[in-house]
Amino acid sequence: MALARLERDPAGAGRFGSAVPPLCRRQPCALGVDEAAGPVLGPMVYGICYCPVEKLEELEALGVADSKTLSEGERERRFELLEAASDILGWALHVLPPDHISACMQQRAKYNLNELSQDTAVGLIQFALDSGVQVAEVFVDTVGPAEKYEAKLRQRFPGLEVTVRPKADGLFSVVSAASICAKVARDRAMKHWKFVEDLGDIDRDYGSGYPNDPKTKEWLRRHLEPVFGFPQLVRFSWGTTRELLQRGGVPVKWADEDLEEDPAATSSLLSYFARRPSRRPPHRFFHERSLRPLAEL
Repeated sequence: MALARLERDPAGAGRFGSAVPPLCRRQPCALGVDEAAGPVLGPMVYGICYCPVEKLEELEALGVADSKTLSEGERERRFELLEAASDILGWALHVLPPDHISACMQQRAKYNLNELSQDTAVGLIQFALDSGVQVAEVFVDTVGPAEKYEAKLRQRFPGLEVTVRPKADGLFSVVSAASICAKVARDRAMKHWKFVEDLGDIDRDYGSGYPNDPKTKEWLRRHLEPVFGFPQLVRFSWGTTRELLQRGGVPVKWADEDLEEDPAATSSLLSYFARRPSRRPPHRFFHERSLRPLAEL
């Protein structure tokens, strides 16, 4: 089963793909890149699809289209057709779990979603090359300014012909196929998501997972824990979740917020050179978040 790995462990599936057709190891191939990225719930899934340039008409004949214009059932049927054409095309996916996305966007050295998306796409193109696919042309649905993204990819892959366009999933059949692979994988990940939290018989009626969906917003409100926030399925870095946390979460007040600085209490310069007893370094968890103990016990 093509996506069995994803269904067993949606959060830990990582990067994987189909077998590479022998034809794709011998003939110049076109490769398309697209993603299923926008929701506040669940992973971001990047997908690539590739086939020999001379077989692109056969790919178009399968009826591939922008996944956003297809129903879930239609996407599943198109994915089955892509699987059945495994003699001329292959695909690969990279699943980024929501807690990883949140950690990247909220760490001290900011790593925004555009950078994360572009680097994931670069990794998948390189994955295809390392797998023996004779990639000649790359078509990408843009994230951020298309010209800048195209220049970045051309510099990274100087031997390839690169085209980056807005709405490329509606312009190039190989990008449409990648779009279908990514969206079907995300749908499956949501359906088979394994909650690490002890939530009992949790309601899986998430809606679309997008921030403007009333059903999704209601699910978020119902599953907000005032102290610990949301389950790992939720992207904490999205504005929707931050607003809900501010309204429904327990406020945190740091003990020194209202203290006025007392110039007389300022330590002397020599005190910074005084010998102090050695102590074990704090755990990485505290170091990454710049957390320090308020007082010694």
